[in-house]
Amino acid sequence: MNHGERELQDRLGTRDRADSFQARQVLPHLNDRMRHFIGRQEMMFLATADAAGGCDSTFRAGPPGFVRVLDEEHLSWPEYRGNGVMASLGNVTENGHVGLLFIDFEDVIGLHVNGTAEIVEDPDEQAGTPPGRRARLWVVTRVHEAYIHCAKHIPRLAKIPRRRTHAEQPKKSDYFIPGPPARIQDVAGRES
Repeated sequence: MNHGERELQDRLGTRDRADSFQARQVLPHLNDRMRHFIGRQEMMFLATADAAGGCDSTFRAGPPGFVRVLDEEHLSWPEYRGNGVMASLGNVTENGHVGLLFIDFEDVIGLHVNGTAEIVEDPDEQAGTPPGRRARLWVVTRVHEAYIHCAKHIPRLAKIPRRRTHAEQPKKSDYFIPGPPARIQDVAGRES
């Protein structure tokens, strides 16, 4: 735990509870249940920071198992083609510390994994990537700590199959660019 956490725990009277959580829940590796949980996830949230502490939070997704558990101390994920900005990967090159958050919104459970990451190119590993989702780069993370996310405030969400619409909608990448309000359809086809 860092100094800031301890200071707030003492001020708010939660040190005993935090120590109990740390002793019972926080592991320096991935146990069997954690490895199985990660192996079936289709998304994760990734937090990085550059050398000066400037933060970036992003989302990664793929087919179940796109994040591969290599062993109890290492996991990796493919970096699929995106907008080309490379904010997260740029941060990793300056500061390898990463925070990963996996949330299963159906089972209402989450897992934090904190560690250090490096970017690798591995053509042999790419061969296992599903067609159409080839990755030029992979991120390999060494686990420093893994622990459960409090399920108390995780909403229960149901997965809805993606469907294509051919309506006159702006490209999703232009959604927040100033201009006429975007016409978006909800899952029932109603415009908002």
